[in-house]
Amino acid sequence: MRIKNGFSMMEITVTTVIIGVLTTISIAYYTSTKENVADREAASNLRNIQVAERSYLLDHNPDYYPAAGNDPDIGTINTNLKLSLPTATIANRNWDYIVYSTGCARATRNGGDGRSWFLTITDGTAVGTDGDPDAGAGCP
Repeated sequence: MRIKNGFSMMEITVTTVIIGVLTTISIAYYTSTKENVADREAASNLRNIQVAERSYLLDHNPDYYPAAGNDPDIGTINTNLKLSLPTATIANRNWDYIVYSTGCARATRNGGDGRSWFLTITDGTAVGTDGDPDAGAGCP
């Protein structure tokens, strides 16, 4: 009588295929989840900018920050609006932010597909009615 030691080639192949399929599914799910979290980060930061802009307007009536044009420098945005947006010194920062004197703010995705989210003071939401990022609602 022969004693079986180890696994057959078929058992190893089936196990490897199953692990490969599960890995592929989990990586796709992880990537999708990571992008959803990044989108939520942009929407949250834009709402924070909106609140800070309203506060700035109360202190510096009748101007939103900046008084004219736009400001793409996150450091000065943080200083003037009293925020703590992720700066360029933070590795793997997901978004670039720009604030316009019209009361509009924009977040543009770093590295990836270059999509943008917009939020205006009168808009109130960073998402359009179709669930996609807002088309701009009057932003430059």
